[in-house]
Amino acid sequence: MPDNIDPQDPRPDLSPEHDGRMTPESSGDPFAKEDHQAQDTMPESGESSLPAKVDPPAQPPANPPAAEPAKDDSDDDEEGMLRMSFLEHLEELRLRIIRALSGLGIAFVACIFFTNELWNAVRQPAVSALTALGYPPDLAQLTPTEAFTIIWVKLPILAGLFLSSPWILYQVWAFISPGLYKRERRLAVPFIFSTAGLFILGGAFAYFVAFRFGLTFLLGIGSTMGVRPYISLTEYFDLFVNVILGVALVFELPILIFFLTLLRIASPRFLLAHSRYAILLIVIAAAIITPTPDVMNLTIFAAPMIVLYFVGVFASYLLVLSREGRKFPWAKVALFLIAITAILGAAFWFAMVKFGLHWIWKWPFLIK
Repeated sequence: MPDNIDPQDPRPDLSPEHDGRMTPESSGDPFAKEDHQAQDTMPESGESSLPAKVDPPAQPPANPPAAEPAKDDSDDDEEGMLRMSFLEHLEELRLRIIRALSGLGIAFVACIFFTNELWNAVRQPAVSALTALGYPPDLAQLTPTEAFTIIWVKLPILAGLFLSSPWILYQVWAFISPGLYKRERRLAVPFIFSTAGLFILGGAFAYFVAFRFGLTFLLGIGSTMGVRPYISLTEYFDLFVNVILGVALVFELPILIFFLTLLRIASPRFLLAHSRYAILLIVIAAAIITPTPDVMNLTIFAAPMIVLYFVGVFASYLLVLSREGRKFPWAKVALFLIAITAILGAAFWFAMVKFGLHWIWKWPFLIK
């Protein structure tokens, strides 16, 4: 404390510690403390008397960012597709054609070793038809090179085509598969086996049914009019190839209908609603394939084609059910088919017992 200040002086202490201001403790006023606190909250000179701007609390965004969408299967399919230029497509096509022809060549070489057996099988329908009509079962050779060209060149090529059909169809699928989605490429094995199977089945139907019955009918037309058939080797083989390959290609109709449904170009409802037009087109196609415009050959060729059309419609219906997550009632259909088979079997058995009929493997199948 300085010497010049009286300790009994009632005036406030003006020492530098108090900074020239009166404190509540020194004033002795009970309300001085509250006034002192109010003064401390007042802004200093030079500052605005308005309250300070307070930032509002952070609000959550109105539209929170959407979560990253889950990766769709279609994205995987898009990633699995190959992008190729036009020249790359041509190069891929050339490669697939070379490989398909290589497979056909290997099958051709393999079939040469069985040429005798193949030719005996090819001429068997003519032998059966001529023998049934009472004529010598021989085919006529009109040119020196005719037998060599047909028996040792064309016949092995035809047999090799059927033998190598799965490999050729695989090359076709391998060419188009880069432009398909991943889920569509899973159909490779069913496509190859079903297409090759129907192709071979069509050739077998043509050989065992259509060609045999048609040839017998055609050769027998003039038998009662003094006409004796002399069949050229070339004419016979050309007719054989046209019928076999024509029917084999027609048997691919279910595959065509299935892929039209797969690409959403057609639907089972549409195919059934326009079935009458399809049957008309099938009859026209059968008339083109058959060697003659007679009703019998037309029926032999058109009937299985119509059946195959509805088989294709059924396959497309199964595809639509699979898309919609539904199942086909196979158990009920199997029971229905078993019941129909039992009824037909009972009817045949009754006819054979009652009327003394027996079964033969040619028309009319039931004779006394």
